[in-house]
Amino acid sequence: MRWSASIPRLLLIGCVLLCSIPGILSTRIVSLGSIVIFTTHEWLPRKPTVYFHCQGENKTFLPDVKEKDILYTFHGEESWQPLTELPKKKCKRCGFYEQDTFKADDVFDEWELCAGNFVDGKYVRKKKNEFNATFICPRCTASDGVGETRESKDEASGRRGKMVTVISICIFAASFVMVAGIVALYKYWQKRKREQDQARFLKLFEEGDDIEDELGLGYII
Repeated sequence: MRWSASIPRLLLIGCVLLCSIPGILSTRIVSLGSIVIFTTHEWLPRKPTVYFHCQGENKTFLPDVKEKDILYTFHGEESWQPLTELPKKKCKRCGFYEQDTFKADDVFDEWELCAGNFVDGKYVRKKKNEFNATFICPRCTASDGVGETRESKDEASGRRGKMVTVISICIFAASFVMVAGIVALYKYWQKRKREQDQARFLKLFEEGDDIEDELGLGYII
């Protein structure tokens, strides 16, 4: 009877201990759900060696990824999974790379991988002409996302930079058109003024001839 009465207390103590250990119930394990590469950086006609890597951690090679333009899907149970584990309020600098023998490894892309990148446990990373990848992290949520804000700021900064460039080009084009219009109007005004001066000059001669005719003046031969 004593043991049966103490079991609930033991379970309660065990739950408290588990919850008090950081990360036990909130592990943010990231695995690769799918990837497709659109290019290889090899000069020689051989299969690429693709790997995932976060700074300060070991490389995770993707042994199945050997061809471009092929979608590779995974179940998170592969021997090389998981890719990494994310803290709640801090990002990791990670990326996809292609191993090279005679020079530095080629970079598909590097970015800040954060728990806040994930929506409903999924995060899609795209790099134009390089790759598309889907990451799975069931315990990662957008509410964790300090890094999501950072990445959003980077994207917003890029958009602002493009907008400033477009506005600058529009202002330059408008200024050029305005100056060209002013020059054209000035030349047209000069042309019209010359034509009017010539017309007045000819009119004066014509009026002078008419006066001479009326007075009977003329050249005496």
